[in-house]
Amino acid sequence: MEFLRELFDVDERGAPQREYPLRQVFNALRYLIRVGGAWRMLPNDLPPWKVVYQQTQRWIKAGCFEAMAHDLRAILRLALERKADPSAVNPHSKIKPKPKLPTLN
Repeated sequence: MEFLRELFDVDERGAPQREYPLRQVFNALRYLIRVGGAWRMLPNDLPPWKVVYQQTQRWIKAGCFEAMAHDLRAILRLALERKADPSAVNPHSKIKPKPKLPTLN
């Protein structure tokens, strides 16, 4: 998960020290997504739900999840020996219109 490093590399100069590492917060979010359920139902061995919720909201506002999806798509395309960014395609250009059925009068 090297491409996620930017998510956890935060400039904390002048910021208060974190009580929970961002990696633990991210793991708690992954757990919540995997099992489903309410924020307040996180197990006690993970950071408190308020910490996970607040950091998730910060990541959403910063566009981190969209960036992760973009980076992951590029990595997978490169692994398939394709260009990192797909070329534009008009999906309707290959679809043939359905022939009209005769109507009964």
